[in-house]
Amino acid sequence: MKVLVDTSVWSLALRRRAPAHESVDELKRLVAHGRVAMIGPIRQEVLSGLRDPAAFTRLRDHLRAFPDERLEPAGEQAASP
Repeated sequence: MKVLVDTSVWSLALRRRAPAHESVDELKRLVAHGRVAMIGPIRQEVLSGLRDPAAFTRLRDHLRAFPDERLEPAGEQAASP
């Protein structure tokens, strides 16, 4: 099962001097096991905090490892192809 990681956890983990924190440790475990889910709004929030274009590009490229999960309204299922 994938886990949707909130912007606040990404922000904490991506700081230059990421503090020792159990949510950062859990994020590392989830990444190592391929269980991290990403959605567009969270990606946008994480990237919007960067002012330096080079840092933006680096982080954007790193976050590409986590493709956007498709959002479905509650109670609806995607049509099968």
